[in-house]
Amino acid sequence: MKMLTTTKELAAFCERAATGPYVTADTEFIRDRTYYSQLCLVQLAVPGKTQDSAVLVDPLAKGLSLEPLYGLFRNTDVVKVFHAARQDIEIFFTDGGVIPAPLFDTQVAAMVCGFSDQVGYETLVRKIVRKSLDKRSRFTDWAMRPLSDAQKKYALADVTHLRVIYEHLRDELEQSGRAHWLDEDLRVLTSSETYVVKPEEAWRRIKVRDRSDRSLAVVRELARYRESLAQSRNVPRNRIFSDAALLELASSHPRTVNELSKSRLLLREARKPDVANGILAAIKQGLEVPPADRPKAESRKDAQQVNSAVADLLRVLLKAKSETSGVAQKLIATASELDAIAAGERDLPSLKGWRREVFGFDALKLCEGKLALAAHGRKIKIMEV
Repeated sequence: MKMLTTTKELAAFCERAATGPYVTADTEFIRDRTYYSQLCLVQLAVPGKTQDSAVLVDPLAKGLSLEPLYGLFRNTDVVKVFHAARQDIEIFFTDGGVIPAPLFDTQVAAMVCGFSDQVGYETLVRKIVRKSLDKRSRFTDWAMRPLSDAQKKYALADVTHLRVIYEHLRDELEQSGRAHWLDEDLRVLTSSETYVVKPEEAWRRIKVRDRSDRSLAVVRELARYRESLAQSRNVPRNRIFSDAALLELASSHPRTVNELSKSRLLLREARKPDVANGILAAIKQGLEVPPADRPKAESRKDAQQVNSAVADLLRVLLKAKSETSGVAQKLIATASELDAIAAGERDLPSLKGWRREVFGFDALKLCEGKLALAAHGRKIKIMEV
């Protein structure tokens, strides 16, 4: 099991990979103590069965640069194959400002080919490669050196089996004429916006109960402050203070250190003078935001606006379309999208592109009363009205 520990060794492998049609890739990292993932291992494999066709790269090795790998990622003649690529790409984008292209994500491809929603790698290995994985090394500390033989074997399996999975799914997509469907769903993964966390937008991921614009202004400023501090110190945002503490502060509006000290949910880190003063400044800034500049809560569909009968019929239609098309239901439309369609929304992903062809067109006809569903044994029969 070859472990590359120098830039020269990595460059040699990448030069070889650049002559082939694709390279499979995976990473091992830890993130429990940092804001940004700490890359601990990179696994790479090219077509072939020779011993040197799959390698491990040690990014923790002194003096090793990943620039040869980033050069390969920029080479548009070589397909870069990952499974569930988002976290891997985030690491490479944060470290090297690069997004591998062209990209093939076997998790997305598997859903297009009829596997279950968000199908796991282990499932694909079992069903396509007809082998099983030894997962005992999955949660080991990948930052420790030296790595054990068991760790190396586990890590290499993540890219060697991926070659067989990729070739199988690639051929199936080409034969079914659905290769372009994959391109639509990879746009999010290949957009740099996906991996840029803007502190001013951090408030949007917080589930709030008080949706008044005044309260949201304080939530926004507290979330902005926490995100900026977490990024600058490279610590998890919850290490600064939790979402629950943030919401408590947005509700109680402490104005002094003494008032802040009465918070039930603030941990030691947030009680330090520099952080405490930053919290108080963020609350003050949020309270002083003019009404016109306060954030607005995203509109939520009133439950009474959703025609529950239509929503239920859309779920039955989706199940039928998923079975006949061989595409996972969740990839076609989410539960919230079905409710939105039943409530009258039409600017939705499930009503565009290939999804419109598979499901959206008939979904709209169903809403218009031009389509009927009937049970036919264990199948659902779809009929024009």
